[in-house]
Amino acid sequence: MLRLLSVILSLIAFNVTIADDKKVYTEKEFKKAVKKEVEQTIDRIKKKNLAQLTKEILEKEAVLDQKLKLLEEREKEVAMSEDSLNNKIVGFETRQKEILGCIDKNKKNELMRINQLVEVISNMKPAKAAEILSVQEAQISVKIIERIDPSRASKIFNLMEKEVSARLQKQYLNMQQ
Repeated sequence: MLRLLSVILSLIAFNVTIADDKKVYTEKEFKKAVKKEVEQTIDRIKKKNLAQLTKEILEKEAVLDQKLKLLEEREKEVAMSEDSLNNKIVGFETRQKEILGCIDKNKKNELMRINQLVEVISNMKPAKAAEILSVQEAQISVKIIERIDPSRASKIFNLMEKEVSARLQKQYLNMQQ
């Protein structure tokens, strides 16, 4: 743009010089000369900018190629991480099923043991059953009493110490809720 302006100014100066030499151009000739000079200047600018533009395009293309390679590598890493994560999820799910299976098995075994204790306590005399349930862990005692015939459970409660009987009855009532 600066060159174009300088060309136009030089032409104007040239025209003034010509005017001093008493050589006069017609307006049509002047416009033709200006147009020719402007076209030559634009061609020089185009050629120079085209080379620079080509260089810039090549540099940008190289940068884009590097970014594309990095992106492809990142995609591979993400795919590998995704596969690894999926394998870990499958492993965790398998482990979870094993743990849940163990928990279910433990609950079944506990229920079986409690049922056996219920049978044993049911066949004991109420005084002996009261003595055993008094020293037993409260949760286990409540689970056993829950499965015993209510009339038998009341006899057992009557034979226990009042504090123990009250504590177990309270837990039994809270369990019922």
